[in-house]
Amino acid sequence: MAGIVVIFDFDKTIIDCDSDNWVLDELGFTDLFNQLLPTMPWNPLMDKMMKELHAQGKTIDDIVEVLKRAPILPRIVPAIKAAHALGCELRVVSDANMFFIEIILEHLGLREYFSEIDSNPSFVDEEEKLRIFPYHDFTKSSHGCNLCPPNMCKGRVIERIQASLEGKKKIIYLGDGSGDYCPGLKLGEVDYMMPRKNYPVWDLICRNPMLIKAEIYEWTDGEELEKVLLQLINMISLEEDDANSSQFISVDCKLQTMSASKSAFPHALPVPQ
Repeated sequence: MAGIVVIFDFDKTIIDCDSDNWVLDELGFTDLFNQLLPTMPWNPLMDKMMKELHAQGKTIDDIVEVLKRAPILPRIVPAIKAAHALGCELRVVSDANMFFIEIILEHLGLREYFSEIDSNPSFVDEEEKLRIFPYHDFTKSSHGCNLCPPNMCKGRVIERIQASLEGKKKIIYLGDGSGDYCPGLKLGEVDYMMPRKNYPVWDLICRNPMLIKAEIYEWTDGEELEKVLLQLINMISLEEDDANSSQFISVDCKLQTMSASKSAFPHALPVPQ
């Protein structure tokens, strides 16, 4: 089972909200953020908002407490633990920021399960103020992708991960947002794309699903994410053991049968009712 890398987006994939919006909403800074949003890109605006929070007396502890209250997808914690227990390497690729992600994962007891997190860098400065910076410094040069925001091209991140794997592992990618479309385009025929149904990445894929080389398995909520992901992992494992097998072990350890036809889009693994 060591031949699978599961890559999670973070906002609305592990947690069930946008972490930036959650912090600003909970601390009462949404109106100011909305006023400034038309004037500058999202990532530098978040850095500016952290300065504003600090100026108005909000502390790092205040931010941490808000992050600990962030809603998570039901069943996401056991899904992550089970995928790890099955031998998968787990990673996060997110346009949130390192501070928010690590605080939440540590609070949920999940940080140790992820081998790598790629996100916008952030740190607490000497004034106890949170600073947030772009993953790709677009003030110096462009990453050259017109599908992604200027501060981060997830497709570039996926290409780097693919290069490090040297074709020896299959990727399962889970995401919801428009920024998850570009990495989906980078996946190969042996990989798997798990878009959240009726979210921006799903809408983009549906415009022309043939552009995605990977097999596509949708999900709608945390419970379906868990069922589909774990069944998919088990299916890949059995395919590696026996290329001619058409059965896989389901979450409840009963043998199930699935159709692996690529002709119908979108398709998902059958899940126990």
